[in-house]
Amino acid sequence: MPTLTRWFIKIALLYFIAALLLAILLAAAGMLELPAWIGSLGPAYFHLFMVGWVTQLIAGVVFWMFPKFTSDRPRGSEALAWATFWLLNIGLLLRVVAEPIQTTAPDSIWGWALILSAILQWIGGLAFVVNTWGRVK
Repeated sequence: MPTLTRWFIKIALLYFIAALLLAILLAAAGMLELPAWIGSLGPAYFHLFMVGWVTQLIAGVVFWMFPKFTSDRPRGSEALAWATFWLLNIGLLLRVVAEPIQTTAPDSIWGWALILSAILQWIGGLAFVVNTWGRVK
């Protein structure tokens, strides 16, 4: 198993646990007297689950298991694959921090942080598609 695949899968597993813990907290918020900002964590839960768990698990397995690109570069560009990993993760972590803050206390800096997080994730997704496209045979 390639090193990058191990990184994708291990980080995906951590995001899966974090998303499930956040789901428990969100479910408990309706029954317990928790701070109001807890209710703003719904989008963070969704992104931890979909980008953190599902997308990165898929990306790691695709990098590892899809047909060879060429015999010289069986998995395409490893640098582009690592860029995918870092762009998705930096974008995701920025979103998980910025979105609840922006929701509860709107401020232009957190709005811009959300835009930046979306751009980072989009570029990461684009890098993944570019690096994977030629392996779909």
